Amino acid sequence: MKRLLISVLILTLAMTACQLPGITSLPEQTVDSSPQPVSTLVPVSVNPIPLDGSLASLYQQVLPGVVAIRAGTGLGSGFVFDADGHIVTNQHVVDGTSTVEIAFASGYKAIGTVIGFDSDADVAVIKVNAPGEEIHPLPLGDSSELLVGQPVVAIGNPFGLSGTMTLGIISGLGRTQPAHAAPDGGFFSAADIIQTDAAINPGNSGGPLFNLNGEVVGVNQSIRTDNVNELTGNAVNSGVGFSISINLVKRIVPVLIRDGKYEYPYLGISSDSDMTLAEVEALGLSQFTGAYVASVVPGGPADQAGIRSGDTATSIDGLLAGGDLITAFDGKPINTFDELLSYLITNKSPGDTVVLTVLRDGQLVDVTVTLGERP
Repeated sequence: MKRLLISVLILTLAMTACQLPGITSLPEQTVDSSPQPVSTLVPVSVNPIPLDGSLASLYQQVLPGVVAIRAGTGLGSGFVFDADGHIVTNQHVVDGTSTVEIAFASGYKAIGTVIGFDSDADVAVIKVNAPGEEIHPLPLGDSSELLVGQPVVAIGNPFGLSGTMTLGIISGLGRTQPAHAAPDGGFFSAADIIQTDAAINPGNSGGPLFNLNGEVVGVNQSIRTDNVNELTGNAVNSGVGFSISINLVKRIVPVLIRDGKYEYPYLGISSDSDMTLAEVEALGLSQFTGAYVASVVPGGPADQAGIRSGDTATSIDGLLAGGDLITAFDGKPINTFDELLSYLITNKSPGDTVVLTVLRDGQLVDVTVTLGERP
């Protein structure tokens, strides 16, 4: 049984290959770019851009807020987050460097300083000082309102082709994927990831994913592909791309601007992302939906609150029965562990008190948990 501890994932679109199988990374005047203090944690609020309904109009309206990023020999993309010159991109785009070259759509270039990053969500913030006419903050949407099948467009710098626009749809929502190893040998996870078939390739990393209102709904991050260009060694789009949800970005970026780092809420449990029918039957569960608690981290928030993990052997090797089945989180129905992760990470912070509704010994029980910080 593959267990994923609650946290967030890094999947990259860097110019070099990622180590996870099947997931491939997509990889001037000097100005004063020292970090500046921020006065608020509220992301910039911009009214939706008035459009005439055409993709050409959308492109012309939002392009001034999209930038190309050069970090050493690598190329990436990003977008203007606020009027103070903060630019959002992927952490893997700026990995290993403190300064990068920013190229605006107008052709203007400046040096930017990396002021904060979160490697788990693969988000970084760059501060750039540029003339006011170059700073065009993009409106931010609400990724919780996205629907599978909804059209979206990506704009970025694939293979160094700046200002490239591609069209697709939302292919899936609430995806989770494994990240780095956790201290106990399991894996932390990233959640609330958007799947799209809009073509993204190496160099699209960190660029915006838009709805047709011209609002940013995601930050393009990675692709799943086995197709590699024989000449360049770069991964090629296969129609399965992933973007960080803008709602998660809106939580993380203001804190990165203020503190340079971000702390994630932590429950301290592990679960299967998708149980088979055989596993459900072996566990003796009375329903197919919910997040089964396979293990509880000793001394963690869930353990302290009395959440139970399996302790009785079943017909399936390594699968223990008797654990709680989480069916709701603060009254919100939970159908899968992926849903639990997405809700936790995009809505909660360390220190928050939450209520987990669990199915235990055939009865529904509410358990109050005080969230900790991810170790």
